[in-house]
Amino acid sequence: MTEQEKGEKGMLYDPDHDANLKGQWRHAQELYFRYNQIIPTNTVSRDKLIREILGKAGKNIVVLSPFYCDRGKNISIGDNFFSNMNFTVLDDGKVTIGNNVFIAPNVGIYTAGHPLDKDLRNKSLEYAYPVTIGNDVWIGAGVSILPGVTIGDNVVIGAGSLVNRDIPSNSLAVGNPCRVIRKL
Repeated sequence: MTEQEKGEKGMLYDPDHDANLKGQWRHAQELYFRYNQIIPTNTVSRDKLIREILGKAGKNIVVLSPFYCDRGKNISIGDNFFSNMNFTVLDDGKVTIGNNVFIAPNVGIYTAGHPLDKDLRNKSLEYAYPVTIGNDVWIGAGVSILPGVTIGDNVVIGAGSLVNRDIPSNSLAVGNPCRVIRKL
């Protein structure tokens, strides 16, 4: 089984010593570097390149610079999407984002994590669990979304939250750790 196949199954895998995975990472770095250098008013070039970076991109998407990702191809974005500056996606695992999603500045989505055991961690092993964000979601500034989290439809995540567990649909959730404070 390849390191990529291990990662896709949620097993520990070694991305640092696998030529294929390192190649994907370097290719994504090159593309997002170029994307971040395009003048903001050149919307045609920006749209074309972000669609090359992402695995799937719906209609009417805006990704302000700077934008960073690990692979890009593991990110699927629906229609009517907006992300503000400093959007970072560690997409070692799949990241699926629905329609009508708005992301404030300095938001990170992280599918990758590392073992607690120092010996495993020191062997460059990590895991990747998918992150799913539903439709009609607003994610406030400075939010971190951790591996394996699913955020339902019609959800607002308050600024500065650390989302380390699933958030059900029709919820306002805030805090560290993020928790539902009321239904919408």
